[in-house]
Amino acid sequence: MGKTYPKVSEEYQKAVDKCKKKLRGFIAEKNCAPLMVRIAWHSAGTYDVKTKTGGPFGTIKHTAELGHEANKGLDIAVRLLEPIKEQFPIISYADFYQLAGVVAVEITGGPEIPFHPGREDKPEPPEEGRLPNATKGADHLRDVFGHMGLSDQDIVALSGGHTLGRCHMERSGFEGAWTSNPLIFHNSYFKELLSGEKEGLLQLPSDKALLTDPVFRPLGEKYAADEDAFFADYAEAHLKLSELGFAEA
Repeated sequence: MGKTYPKVSEEYQKAVDKCKKKLRGFIAEKNCAPLMVRIAWHSAGTYDVKTKTGGPFGTIKHTAELGHEANKGLDIAVRLLEPIKEQFPIISYADFYQLAGVVAVEITGGPEIPFHPGREDKPEPPEEGRLPNATKGADHLRDVFGHMGLSDQDIVALSGGHTLGRCHMERSGFEGAWTSNPLIFHNSYFKELLSGEKEGLLQLPSDKALLTDPVFRPLGEKYAADEDAFFADYAEAHLKLSELGFAEA
């Protein structure tokens, strides 16, 4: 059995299609794809499969959630996106932020990720502490992603999304990019990780966990050797993440 998605009106679907085009141009112009992926991930990644709270339901625009330690700098994403959101009042923030993440991966050369609209905005942000901490290792990653209902394969595939972007000292306490071209989506995160530390390129404790864990490492090796396999698994994991708590199977 596949998932059952809520039906949206023809007007809503047309607005989503038009918004997607606007986002393509905007994200390309501003070179802000990494920030768009981050807001989509951080919005969705608060989901808890047991309590069915948190998740990709637009709450990240609220000051309380933007104030969480893990969300430093995402006020910039909210502010950047607001002029586009204002053009599409019919679209929920929940759908809008996830659509921005999907478009960001696509326009930087990554896989196309299916997008199903219909998420409703929720009023209450989740409590702090549900997102991954980059200073911790494999056990922490499994604990955090396990609360979301995601698998080891999802963890490694999503880690590969760090092919986009860089860390900023004032936001995360770390500085630098993971790859030599942080605006192109490809499998270089895994290639760089497996080839050893390189000057100027970032390796966080959470990245190094992919090298030492006996389940994570073979997946990383597979993705380094086969970009198509990485793209297929990434698209699946990103889709799962973007739909946590939405359209249950």
